[in-house]
Amino acid sequence: MKFSAWFPAVAFVLLAAAQPAGAVTREEATLQNSMVVLRELQSMPDMQIPDLLLSRAEGIVVLPANVKAAFGLGARGGTGVLLVRNADRSWSHPVFVSTGALSFGFQAGAQVADVVLVLTTRRSVEGITDGKLTLGADASVAAGPVGRTAMAGTSLTFDSEVYAYSRSKGLFAGVSFEGNGIFINRKGNRRFYDGEGSPTAILARTGAAPAPANELVAEITRLTSGAGERVAAQEAEPAAKSERPVEPKTYPLPDQESRPEPN
Repeated sequence: MKFSAWFPAVAFVLLAAAQPAGAVTREEATLQNSMVVLRELQSMPDMQIPDLLLSRAEGIVVLPANVKAAFGLGARGGTGVLLVRNADRSWSHPVFVSTGALSFGFQAGAQVADVVLVLTTRRSVEGITDGKLTLGADASVAAGPVGRTAMAGTSLTFDSEVYAYSRSKGLFAGVSFEGNGIFINRKGNRRFYDGEGSPTAILARTGAAPAPANELVAEITRLTSGAGERVAAQEAEPAAKSERPVEPKTYPLPDQESRPEPN
């Protein structure tokens, strides 16, 4: 059976218990949960996304309550949001996305995890907005380094296009998400943006995003701006030290009066 036909039915069963109740829509709950995930991740100094990686991010995907279940045949699925850097380095309105993957083998059980993906290239961003991005096939993916100083041991050229973080039992950690497909959730976009499902049109929107999307945009702006300022300060510190003027030294002249008179 094709994945496209099989996955929606499984996703419905896996996610039914997580659907928001009351006046909060599914998309509003996704936005609110995404903001909570980001805040909790960055509140852990030893586990947070490094400043250097955040400052250079071209896109961020947050997938709260990503579900993985298996009984022989396994499936991973969930919904979330994608935010993209604009030309002026501000952040776009959120675009709703879905994720899914199949696995085979001896496996059983279920797990719910919060996932954050940091996209470092425009190519990886465009892979999602053009329809679907398969991690590991269309874009390289690696476990994300953690901690503000973690980039010291990571390639500064960002060899991977996507860095993945996951939290399933309290603490976030870098994790590989190879094989997962990320694609546009057009139904979710149409529900939230009054019939507009095109990611291109949503990313081109100007002005404040509708609530509570505006709160998520503000949170990501705060996190990445702060990271950028800290990186700039660290890069400027060695230069400032090297340009510091050298204090001139003076040496006293010998006392002329204490010299013996010539014969």
